[in-house]
Amino acid sequence: MSQALTLARPYARAAFAIARDGGGLAEWSRALAFAARMAADPQVAALLGHPRLDDTDAVMLLAPEGAAQPFADFLALLAENRRLALLPEIAGQFEDLRADAERIVRATVTSAAELPAAELDGIRAALAKRFGRQVELETAVDEALIGGAVIAAGDVVIDGSLRGKLARLQSALAQ
Repeated sequence: MSQALTLARPYARAAFAIARDGGGLAEWSRALAFAARMAADPQVAALLGHPRLDDTDAVMLLAPEGAAQPFADFLALLAENRRLALLPEIAGQFEDLRADAERIVRATVTSAAELPAAELDGIRAALAKRFGRQVELETAVDEALIGGAVIAAGDVVIDGSLRGKLARLQSALAQ
């Protein structure tokens, strides 16, 4: 996995630079997301690995309808270098670069039960104040948390779950 991320990094940076310079970050995001979903599909992945599939056909398969020529050229470069399988990692790193450039923090709030909108708004406001950036929240439910929530934003994880508190208490008592 780390090797794929390492190999994908220069391609993601190049795609980001092309998209930023052309003023098309949103369009490139959509196109990369489409191509990444296609490349991750097991049937398409098997087809992409077939020796009789030429680069032009691979680009036609992965490029969304109406994609700009620079995006098709980018896919052609990936095909030529046999890096089409890296599209999911490239798309993920591209989104990280885009979020950083647009000063957005993506956070995931995992709670034991569905949280009301007012609570999510409070969490969003607190995170925006802490990071000094706009916050995009994603929610998930994990009943194993028992109560409370775990918030993951970038490299920061805030564990306010009852399960986490119990684990910390158990660790403290064991010492």
